[in-house]
Amino acid sequence: MSGRALPRSWLFVPADSERKLAKALDSGADAVILDLEDAVVAARKPLARQMAAAFLQEGARSQAPELWVRVNPLSSGLMPDDLRAVLPAAPAGIMLPKPGSIADVRELDRALGEFEAGTPGRAATPIVAIATESALAVATLSGYVRPPERLLALAWGAEDLSADLGAADSREADGGFRFTYRMVRSLCQITAAASGRAAIETLWPGFRDEAGLARFASRAAEDGFSGMLAIHPAQVPVINAAFTPTAEQVERARRVLAAFAAAPDAGAVQLDGRMLDRPHQLQAQRLLERAR
Repeated sequence: MSGRALPRSWLFVPADSERKLAKALDSGADAVILDLEDAVVAARKPLARQMAAAFLQEGARSQAPELWVRVNPLSSGLMPDDLRAVLPAAPAGIMLPKPGSIADVRELDRALGEFEAGTPGRAATPIVAIATESALAVATLSGYVRPPERLLALAWGAEDLSADLGAADSREADGGFRFTYRMVRSLCQITAAASGRAAIETLWPGFRDEAGLARFASRAAEDGFSGMLAIHPAQVPVINAAFTPTAEQVERARRVLAAFAAAPDAGAVQLDGRMLDRPHQLQAQRLLERAR
């Protein structure tokens, strides 16, 4: 699954809301996630599956963003019905919530492979796993170091985890995460890097707090996350801006790479009075990969 451009913004939208689905297409999000899980009450899940499938088929005929589907977790027993409904409509990928461990991802991988085997010419459907939504999931993160090939990225979340821990809240009054959740965020990012996968930042709940979102998203980009989850279309432009390198950053990265290209046998080079070595070269390469 390597080599594909990764979305900066991942916008959740309830799959059973025609109005919100239509609005999501004009949001500017790189990826829209048709949500069959938390955003849909149990009685409307069959309808949500039908609407998601129809929306995917319509999106395939337009210049839509990437259209992903968040299925229900394996433990719910609903995931097979979700997959049967949406896979024929060829979503860009499947987001798996609340995996207890890598075993749940492997089961989804098996199910997708089985479907693809019966569909000649079908490309492999990638997976993003929200890998930290329970204490058990956090405790077994090391299992992701050797994941199925189709696992594209790991995302993390705090809300379900805080409920599992019996915590009253995961955040401080200023919106920043408390220590436990900062630790989990770091563990998720480290695990993703160890597995050769991207890490996706969790959501910012205050969709009217543009300044807070901008700070949070910018920090995530600086820390090395590839993109960020969104819960409202108004968040998308802020997230896209945070994860798009500036012209100055792009120019600096090009100069760094040019300095190394001019000294191919050197382990370190000088630029603007600073010594640069291999990590600086890698950082410059990765920044240019994110430039749009």
